[in-house]
This record gives sequence, C-alpha cells and structure tokens, in this order.
Amino acid sequence: MNRLFVLLCSIMLLTSCSSNDDGETPTVSTTFKFTHNWDGALIRDYNFGPIQYINANGDIIGFERFRYLISDIVFTKANGEQIELDVYNLVDLTNEVNMEYTPETQIPPGSYTNVSFTFGLDNEDNSENHLDLNSASFNVPDNLGGGYHYMQFDGKFINSNMQEQGFNYHAIRAVDNPGANPTFPQDTFFTVNLGAINVTNDVEIEVQMNIAEWFKSPNLWDLNVYNQMLMPNSTAQIMMYENGQDAFSLGEVFQ
Repeated sequence: MNRLFVLLCSIMLLTSCSSNDDGETPTVSTTFKFTHNWDGALIRDYNFGPIQYINANGDIIGFERFRYLISDIVFTKANGEQIELDVYNLVDLTNEVNMEYTPETQIPPGSYTNVSFTFGLDNEDNSENHLDLNSASFNVPDNLGGGYHYMQFDGKFINSNMQEQGFNYHAIRAVDNPGANPTFPQDTFFTVNLGAINVTNDVEIEVQMNIAEWFKSPNLWDLNVYNQMLMPNSTAQIMMYENGQDAFSLGEVFQ
C-alpha cells in the first residue's frame, strides 16, 4: 500500500511540473465568415445574372462578378496592445470562394476592444508580388501604378435610354497621370473597424457587407455618369473610398 501511495504521488508531481514548466499561453483560432446583402436581402452566387436590385439613385442593376481583398487583421486590447496578422484573403462572391478564412496565427483568448482589417492592400503590401493574386488576374496595369485591385464589381444596369449597359465598379489605388510616371493623390485602402469582441474559445466572426452602400453615401452614385473606365479616374476612386466606409459591419459571433 505504501509503495502504491508513493507511486501515485510521484505521478502527480511529474504531471504538475510538466504543466508549470510548459508556460505556454493558451491560444484559439479565429475564422472570418463573409456574408453579403443588399439592404438586408441576402446575396449568394445564385442571385447573379438578373437585373433586379435598385440602388439609391434608382438605377436597376444586376451582378456578374464580385470579388475583393481584405488584409492586415488586427486585434486590439484595452491596454492598447495590438495583435497584427500580416495576411490577406481574396473573397470571391461570384464563385463563393474564400467566404470563410482562418488565419494560421492563433490569438490568446480575452476581451478585445476592437477587431479591424484593411479593405484592399496598404501601399507596402500592394507593392509586393503575390503569386496567387497574379494567377487570379487581380493585377492593376503598370501604367495605372501596378499592384492589385481592391475590388472588382461588374454587372449591368438599365441606363437612361432604358437599355442594358455594362458597368465596372473597380476599386484600386487612386491614380493620376496614367503612363510611365503615374501619381497618387491619396490612399484609397481603408480600415474597417468591427468593434469589440470577447474571445473565450475558437471563434467564428461574421463580417457583413451591404453592397448597396457602395452606391449610397456620402456620394449618391449615378451609373449613367460613372459606369466604366473608372480605374484611371481618381475622382471616382476617391468617391468609392468614401462610400465604402459604411459597407462593412460585424455580424454574429459564434464560439
């Protein structure tokens, strides 16, 4: 009996030492789930094609392609400490690809005062060579500054002559003087702040985008005026930048 007692005590001591010596902070995984709506009406790939949505200007539109980049996810603690994930994800609603994204880097559980990401790529990331984005034909021509699109939104609308007409709502880094020496009037990537999240376990964070917002405010978008050749139009790019500020919001959080 004494030998059994000593053996059990030894096992408990070894287990306790292993746990204490490990010293690792527990971490959890984060998954971002991207959903899309038109003023509350869910949009999926099967909604593409028909001209059926009415924007704030009264233009009737239909979707043919919709994809965009998010990057640089940041978790901010109450003391100001930030956990920055140098990552990016190309969300493709057209084919429902990358609608859920789980960064390889895990984070400690806890209360975060804000979770944010960048819409598009900042200038440093935009200057790098991303092979997967190259193969996805997401590049911007060199005469427009190179780098990558932030968003490609293509479709059709009924114009003022009551005819179907195509539009290409493509967001890039705003550029002037297209050619060998383009100039950049202002940055047009922007930070999306989702707000506070309390993380206790592996977590799924829904990121909602109201696509109607891209046409709404502060610039009432008239597709009869701004429909194509918008990439070399810095005025249009800055308007997109302004309208996109309210497009994203935090949805449900599951853990």
